Amino acid sequence: MKHLLKEIRHNPLLWLLAVVPVLFTAQKLKPEAHTLLFVLSVLTIVPLAALLSHATESVAAKTGDAVGGLLNATLGNLTELVIALTALRAGQYMLVKASIAGAIVTNTLFMLGASFLLGGLKHHVQEYNRVNARVQAGLLFLATVALLVPSAISEADSTAGAAFTQKLSVGLSLLLIVAYGLGMLFSLKTHRELFASADTGEAGEAAWPMGLALATLAGVTVLVALVSEVFVESVQKAAEAFGMSQAFVGFIVVALVGGAAEMASAFSGARKNRLDLSVGIALGSASQIALFVAPVLVLLSYLLGPTPMNLQFWPGAVGMMLIATLTASLVTNSGRSAWFVGVLLLMVYLVFAMALYLLPPRAS
Repeated sequence: MKHLLKEIRHNPLLWLLAVVPVLFTAQKLKPEAHTLLFVLSVLTIVPLAALLSHATESVAAKTGDAVGGLLNATLGNLTELVIALTALRAGQYMLVKASIAGAIVTNTLFMLGASFLLGGLKHHVQEYNRVNARVQAGLLFLATVALLVPSAISEADSTAGAAFTQKLSVGLSLLLIVAYGLGMLFSLKTHRELFASADTGEAGEAAWPMGLALATLAGVTVLVALVSEVFVESVQKAAEAFGMSQAFVGFIVVALVGGAAEMASAFSGARKNRLDLSVGIALGSASQIALFVAPVLVLLSYLLGPTPMNLQFWPGAVGMMLIATLTASLVTNSGRSAWFVGVLLLMVYLVFAMALYLLPPRAS
């Protein structure tokens, strides 16, 4: 515990952990204060993300950046999954689909772009494993094509009814899950030598013992899940108070808050010149959401939702995901990065955010 207490004492960001009991107290005493609960839940996720970042880096120091990035992406996506499941039970499918599309675009453009920018401001040129980035981008492109098909068919063929779209969504979900499993087998088993990290990282702080790191990961993950419940309950009313649409909330707000833990680790890795970890988290998380989280939500909707959910997104979301995937494939082609590459990715993301805020899609 002395390692954990020392980290809390020396990191002012972790002092926000004091907000955790305040949040749960406010939830009990004033459950109708949605705007207050929304702000408190965001403030609570920030220090939890910092703790998750440090614990994940400690695990990555022992397991390597490839496994560390996968672990961080998995734990980070647990937040998005909890938020989406809560909205799924309530039948808010627009929020679920917006959060899925937003998480893919946010991780691919915002997280990756900010990592390139922050790392590039400290280091002139950074290098990373191009094979890992290309494989993750390829998986993401496959998922985007699968998500494009139901929307394209429904737009082009008016005879394609809801029953056809639903059957197609279930079939595509199973294919995507299989593709994700095969991708894991390829990168972690049969060809793992291709995914070795470039030895360019700085010598940072001493890593936590593995037991403390794993215990922190487990504890923080549970807390993030509990806070996410409060966040989902308050986000809709708070969005109305701030004049935001449901699609903007899911696409931008939920994606940014839900990915806070992953972003903290990705940004820290980039600053320490461990760009393989940052790229693995950003693209690995996006491909995991597209290939695993979205299909699982479709299958779970048969058990939890009021009606089954399909993979038919509104055209704007499909276009944004496709452009984000192609942009990531383009910028990761060389295996080298500088700060201006990050600026380009962030600009594409800001274009999407501005368009979505000013012209939200029709609710369906």
